[in-house]
Amino acid sequence: MRTSGVIKRAFRDTLPVMTGYIVLGLGFGILLSTKGYNALWALFMCLVIYSGTMQFVAIDLFTSGASLTESGLTSLMVSARHLFYGLSMIERYKNISLIKKFYMIFALTDETYSLVCESDDENYCFWVSLLDHSYWTFGSVSGAVLGQVLPFDSRGIDFSLTALFVSICVEQWLNNNNHYSSLTGFAASILCLIIFGSENFLIPSMILITLTLFIMRERIEATHE
Repeated sequence: MRTSGVIKRAFRDTLPVMTGYIVLGLGFGILLSTKGYNALWALFMCLVIYSGTMQFVAIDLFTSGASLTESGLTSLMVSARHLFYGLSMIERYKNISLIKKFYMIFALTDETYSLVCESDDENYCFWVSLLDHSYWTFGSVSGAVLGQVLPFDSRGIDFSLTALFVSICVEQWLNNNNHYSSLTGFAASILCLIIFGSENFLIPSMILITLTLFIMRERIEATHE
């Protein structure tokens, strides 16, 4: 397929991602600007971090004066799922040029992965990755600019990512026969919240969730067969 045809196909397939990324990106950019960071910071974070979840979390890490150790561990646990995304794409990306391969690994977000894992076309995978990245960057930078130019009450914007994950959790609950993952997440989070408090429960709860799911892996896999 010609490059123009691949781009059109990639653009068509990423339209749902575009709507979500621009809206969430706007929320992130506005929230970032309310904490005193301008549009250049939004651009820098999109180019270096490019993780919606981690970028929202990073705002709290910046403003709370978190240590490098705490920031690193939080980043690892929040984005640990990407390790598994990358492992599943090793064979598919092995013949791609080095620079393009590094970028496509970097750009392997949840939504991008859901599209590229269904295709063996290298160019398609690249353009999906690039387009999704551009949507998020545009939304984030635009939000930061709007947050500086237009004065308005930004209360509640920081809840947008929480609302997204709540909707994902509800959809997973409704569409799966077993609820091991959801129940594990609920139980581990509540337990660690009680033990460590609201300021320190995130990392322990994610470690506990990971260990529990690893131990229960065979049982969970058996329910999907």
